[in-house]
Amino acid sequence: MPIADKRKGDDILSLVPASKKTRNEVVFSSREKAVVQSGPPRTSSLNSPTMLLEGHQGDIFSVEFHPEGQYLASSGFDRQIFLWNVYGECENLSVLTGHSGAILEMHFSTDGNTLFTASTDTTLGIWDIMAGTRIKKLKGHTSFVNSVCGTRRGVTQLCSGGDDSTIRIWDPRKKTHCHLLNNTYQVTAVAFNDTAEQVISGGIDNDLKVWDLRKNEILYKMKGHTDTVTGLALSPDGSYILSNAMDNSLRIWDIRPFAPFERCTKVFSGHQHNFEKNLLRCAWSTDGSRVSCGSSDRFHYIWDTNSRRILYKLPGHNGSINDVDFHPKEPIICSGSSDKQIYIGEIEDQ
Repeated sequence: MPIADKRKGDDILSLVPASKKTRNEVVFSSREKAVVQSGPPRTSSLNSPTMLLEGHQGDIFSVEFHPEGQYLASSGFDRQIFLWNVYGECENLSVLTGHSGAILEMHFSTDGNTLFTASTDTTLGIWDIMAGTRIKKLKGHTSFVNSVCGTRRGVTQLCSGGDDSTIRIWDPRKKTHCHLLNNTYQVTAVAFNDTAEQVISGGIDNDLKVWDLRKNEILYKMKGHTDTVTGLALSPDGSYILSNAMDNSLRIWDIRPFAPFERCTKVFSGHQHNFEKNLLRCAWSTDGSRVSCGSSDRFHYIWDTNSRRILYKLPGHNGSINDVDFHPKEPIICSGSSDKQIYIGEIEDQ
């Protein structure tokens, strides 16, 4: 029940017959009134300031809001993709199955009609949201596929990176990859740049590499992380890349063509990686003013992009937080964890 609709303490008291209005009941009513009025103002259309979603049978490795904000998708160790309503009771709408291994990363297409998944079964999946079925199974990787990313505009393409030390570019209309980039070490995270002419990759060699797809070669490397890169996210304006790594740092890098030689512009700290060595992902808010990432200490961290200050350190989970996302239209965040639970909650509007 919304706070505005709740009956005030005075109204509750007025319903009690005069003969029943004892001193104790008056005190209780005053407390009721104080509780109703002391809560922070609501900032979103969620049913409650915090919603808990349960249903997965294993660790949740990936969560993402639909581009329109009405739905949420989640996937993980149980090889299933859950679609949830964001509003109302946050009920589960459907479950998509087909992978024979854990789903390590998942993203919506820009138009929101399809989902892309990367799995330990060495394949990529393309899923029709409305039909609830897998429409493509992309084969080519020879080991775990750790990461997948789709283009933001133009003809849809996918890039993927895996433990076979390759980065592959896919045209969903074809059965096989159309570009193959050979890396020296295992690739744990990939992302397209804004124009899809470049791919940014991270892996166990700690460096971020920017690949030119027209020449099929490395344009430049960005050094700074001292341990495996676990997650990459392109900024809303396409000028920066956000990276999370096992050195317990979150970094913002300038990937514009004529940026200074030192491309690392911001470093954030506070979150943790632990012995589980999970691929903890990261995310930007829609306006780019906030960033967030997974953390193994069970807290959900959100930083202010400009000041690098921790705005939120949110408790609730009982396991490593592996992925986070910001709602595209409202001040709402979500987190998926190894405790098999998803939290959706509202934060202050910017």
